[in-house]
Amino acid sequence: MKANQHQKPPVLILGGSSNALSVARSLGRQGIPVYLSVLNQNCACYTRYAKKLFPIADKKSVSEFWAELMLGPKSAELHGSVLFPCNDDGIEFLANFRKELLQYYILDESIPELQLTLLNKRKTMDLTNALGLPTPRFIPVETEADLGKIDPNLMFPVIVKPQHSHLFQKAFNQKKLFFVHNTEELHMRLRQALDKQLMTIVTEFIPGPDSLLGSYYTYIDAKGNPLFHYTKKVVRRFPKNNGQGTYHITAWDPEIAEVGLKFFRGINFRGLGNVEFKRDLRDNKLKIIECNPRFTAAHELLVRCGMDISLAIYNHLTGLPVPHLNSYKQGMTLWFPYRDFMAYKELKSLNEITLGQWLKSLIHTQQVVPHFRWLDPMPTLAPFLLSVKSRILR
Repeated sequence: MKANQHQKPPVLILGGSSNALSVARSLGRQGIPVYLSVLNQNCACYTRYAKKLFPIADKKSVSEFWAELMLGPKSAELHGSVLFPCNDDGIEFLANFRKELLQYYILDESIPELQLTLLNKRKTMDLTNALGLPTPRFIPVETEADLGKIDPNLMFPVIVKPQHSHLFQKAFNQKKLFFVHNTEELHMRLRQALDKQLMTIVTEFIPGPDSLLGSYYTYIDAKGNPLFHYTKKVVRRFPKNNGQGTYHITAWDPEIAEVGLKFFRGINFRGLGNVEFKRDLRDNKLKIIECNPRFTAAHELLVRCGMDISLAIYNHLTGLPVPHLNSYKQGMTLWFPYRDFMAYKELKSLNEITLGQWLKSLIHTQQVVPHFRWLDPMPTLAPFLLSVKSRILR
């Protein structure tokens, strides 16, 4: 479907939080009508750039909600929209209903079977190993019998990762993984997952700080041509080694880009992809940690440093002129203030950072915060006021 400058199709954003807010602002500023379907009271719900809001009340029945919203008898007002997933539920929904959705909506060029494969961490690692690219060592645990296959001489700590993150987070109150330190704790966590009928992998922990993490982003079109190449690195996470990023920095790394593109080309990938690495200092190799075929939580950093990939992909899909994304500002940072303060407290308790070192790392002329904007303050203010109201009522 083609568009012109005077008739831009709406975009419907499915799921997400910080990334959904960033995409909504980016496209809304271009005069593109933005529709949002995210969890109720999510920060993105309050942006002034959302023309229509379809809040999700129950995240456990999100697929049914979206099926009714986009394919039900009252869905005609949304027809013609570009669909952008910002979480794993969105990826899964678009892959499962792609044939039906293509009759009414504009979708990217992704391959549904491959999208579903990449949602599974075990299958992602299997694909990576088949290409001869390095990954951390891992053992799949899918049944009770698999518990007996775990090496009793395993070197701790290890990480219990879900094979499907979005299912694991719903079952364990948004936890992404379990970081375990002994055999007793390992078996307890694995049985907790099995009791909830969740498949996991036990993976080795690559030693070293979170600053060894880096990511590569690209979009590969139907002909196999990348629209752009982008890399960034992590400075800190909370909790250390197993939490969300609290401080990111733009940094072009040709090795990360080379290995990332090799991975995507090797699996015949199409659409938007982000692959995350950690450098293993034991052999100096980049190890693939995971792949996210969607916009990520750090999306605002890409927008602000000159790599507005959401606009580039939107224009590509609608036939509008695609901006040239050949370079971007280096050394720009994305800072999540509260989470990074918690990261500082944790690292300080481990004698790995001082107050002066933390403050010095924040003195940056090109620093970006993910949510607050003077022209769009409510995504920051509304959740804060709701939190205060809840505390007062309690």
